[in-house]
Amino acid sequence: MKAKKAFKISLNFLFHSKLRSWLTILGIVIGIAAIVSIVSISEGAKQQLEERLGSLGADLITISPGASRAQGRMGDFGGGPSREVASSGVQKNLTSRDILALKSIPNVKYVMGTVSGKGEVTYSTKTADVNIQGVDPIIWDKFITSTLSEGRFLSPSDAYSVIVGGKVAESTFDDEIELNGAITIEGKIFKVVGILEESGSNGGEDSKIIMPIDTAREVIEDVGEKDFDSISVKLEDVNLLDDSMIDIESKLMLSRGILFEKDKDFSVFSTKEMQETMTETMDTMSLFLGAIAAISLIVGAIGIANSMFTSVLEHTREIGIMKAIGAKDQDVMYVFIFNAGLIGFAGGIGGIIVGTLSSSFIGSLGGFSTGSGPMGFLSSTAVTPSLLLLALLFSLLIGIIAGAIPAYHAARLDPIEALRYE
Repeated sequence: MKAKKAFKISLNFLFHSKLRSWLTILGIVIGIAAIVSIVSISEGAKQQLEERLGSLGADLITISPGASRAQGRMGDFGGGPSREVASSGVQKNLTSRDILALKSIPNVKYVMGTVSGKGEVTYSTKTADVNIQGVDPIIWDKFITSTLSEGRFLSPSDAYSVIVGGKVAESTFDDEIELNGAITIEGKIFKVVGILEESGSNGGEDSKIIMPIDTAREVIEDVGEKDFDSISVKLEDVNLLDDSMIDIESKLMLSRGILFEKDKDFSVFSTKEMQETMTETMDTMSLFLGAIAAISLIVGAIGIANSMFTSVLEHTREIGIMKAIGAKDQDVMYVFIFNAGLIGFAGGIGGIIVGTLSSSFIGSLGGFSTGSGPMGFLSSTAVTPSLLLLALLFSLLIGIIAGAIPAYHAARLDPIEALRYE
């Protein structure tokens, strides 16, 4: 018997057992749809995470006051100084002495201290509390990856000039802040010399007003004259990141008179560490969800096997007739393997369609969320041709494997007994 003829017979078997076969197909559809959705959402979230963390600069290291017991939170991206939870009882601020110590470390290109806080900002007729960051205007542009949509960066001669983040400029006030316009911060008038492009992440320059650090000390409350909320370090060679972090910790412990690790009163971290931690977390979550989806596929495979055994019983007389007119064992086996493969293939097609639509729907829900929280990571999905092809091949393979034993059983039937079967 030719393969084409075996395929036609198996197709006929499928269409003449509609309800049972389509219920079996539904189980495969659910399993494949779950896998396509989970993998596409997981890959999209990873790509978005890498893009966001990559935009912070892999060559940047941040030092914060206070020893840490836990690193960053899910929604705290963008270069803010406070990524870690202080666990020491007494917290000493960072000072200009620390900056001098850091400048002497090999592989350190730039060092900049910053101060941060909130300030009452008035523009047009509306007043709002906005994050303010004081920076060194000489080298601040070396530490950011944000780009200007309008205007220029700060210069050493600027005093009462500011750069406004894209989110602040566009959505904080009733009217959009314009370049060269005037805004009032804590009763002082500032000129807007630059506006950053909106990047879509909370916590970074995008949602702040940037000003020279000396001016920020006047505007922000509870900021010391020589203290810093954080210190940023830019490296010459990013490949020496790990060694540089060790050098930074050792140098700061020496300059701050700290002898033991347990007495350390500062924290050193990089975006690379954060990225690795978050990627591992997402991989674990994807594996867990994938295992749940795999259970659906196992149930679907059992359904195919059950459907094939039932089909063998229903078509026992037909099997006897085929063998009586010259069909070989392998011909009968091909018929039922093709039948099982068709069920798996149909389930795979349906699963791909449902999975793609589901991931797109979840992505659209994630797109409605603002900020960089967990829902924000669901706004991007990655449905690739390779994923769809693998899902289809996987479902086809499951069908063939599940149908192999029933097909073998059908092929081994005695033709005389099969013809007598009622």
